[in-house]
Amino acid sequence: METFELDTGATAWILTSAALVLLMTPGLALFYGGMVRARTVLNMMLMSFGAMAVVAISWTLAGYSIAFGDDLGGILGHPLQHFGLVGSDEESLLAGSGVPFLVAAGFQLTFAIISTALISGAIADRVKLGTWLVFAAIWVLAVYSPLAHMVWGGGLLGADGPFAAIAEPVDFAGGTVVHINAGVAGLVLALVVGARQGFGTEPMKPHNLPLVMLGAALLWFGWFGFNAGSAGTADGAAGLAWVNTTVATAGAMLGWALVEKIRDQHVTSLGAASGVVAGLVAITPAAAALTPLTSIVLGLLAGLACALAVGLKHRFGIDDSLDVVGVHLVGGLVGTLGVGLLAAEGGLLLGGGISLLLVQTLVALAAMLFSGALTAVISLMLKHTLGWRIPEAQELAGIDISQHAESGYDLSGALATRRERSSHGRPGSITTRPADARTGEPHPVTAGENR
Repeated sequence: METFELDTGATAWILTSAALVLLMTPGLALFYGGMVRARTVLNMMLMSFGAMAVVAISWTLAGYSIAFGDDLGGILGHPLQHFGLVGSDEESLLAGSGVPFLVAAGFQLTFAIISTALISGAIADRVKLGTWLVFAAIWVLAVYSPLAHMVWGGGLLGADGPFAAIAEPVDFAGGTVVHINAGVAGLVLALVVGARQGFGTEPMKPHNLPLVMLGAALLWFGWFGFNAGSAGTADGAAGLAWVNTTVATAGAMLGWALVEKIRDQHVTSLGAASGVVAGLVAITPAAAALTPLTSIVLGLLAGLACALAVGLKHRFGIDDSLDVVGVHLVGGLVGTLGVGLLAAEGGLLLGGGISLLLVQTLVALAAMLFSGALTAVISLMLKHTLGWRIPEAQELAGIDISQHAESGYDLSGALATRRERSSHGRPGSITTRPADARTGEPHPVTAGENR
């Protein structure tokens, strides 16, 4: 084994990138939180923050070992090899770049966190937080980590697997491991959990579009760590990934806007934010394999495809609440297959033949089958033990009040001001609910409800 030589520049780059990727999950909380109704915003955001907590612990105990430990049959690594994230710098994933073991392991932790949190958007407004947290802890160990091993850790779907005899699979930063994986898991959960009360018959519009756009902005910002950081060091590949991430996202935003303009006669802020995420998703596996020009093409295709795909949930009656399937599964497929079409080396449309496209397709299908089957087992097990759904009355009243005893928008101050004006002789017809015995404030069922 070669002696490890620390590269402080590469290490600083990966630490910075890890911080950027970690920021993506609070950004996702804002993005998802703005998309739900006002009475469930805190619960939605807690699902992302909760994922940060349980995945960090699961990854430290066994997730990293399963993903990047010594290979066991091409499917997973030795689950206890790096228990507690113990390992030498010579065993670092980025040892060749001079990045220490713990820094590389921490960088990969942030990928596991965001991948798990993404799934929550498919089951917004209707599930128990406790069941979700148990699911997140199990899923990252049983689904995410083995798939990461198969693609990146020397398993069946990576450069050392059987498909490599045809062409080496390409997943630069997580098209299969992150987005196809999370998208399929979201689809399975939406089917197992069932639709929200009123789905298809009642309006369920986003309650705070500025929050959605702020979340999208933070996701875009953090995604530079996701893609450019996956180069392993601050070099030309990182620069290419950075530029491709920018222009593909721009192309996707315009593609989504074009669909809205033609189909609906207007462009929306929600569409712009969703287009941003669609472009980020699509370029993730391809960030270092395409040129800036072909990245624009990929982004446009992703924007068009995802904008059209999100409406299919109503046609099929599947309540994928915040379009995890339409954006992440479809966008991940566009990016993964787009590598086979547009890669600078081996892309079918650039004279490289069909081999790479065939391999990318096989890897995507394998990832979908693996994720779908195991997620179904986990979600059904939890359905028949802990249970997924909160009571119907609590769902209709709002999860924030019924499950967390708080509201995202406390308007009690405004009520007090109006009450004071009324007591000074001004006409007033305000009716208040009894004060909460614990806080003395008006009962929170009235606070922040956007009815």
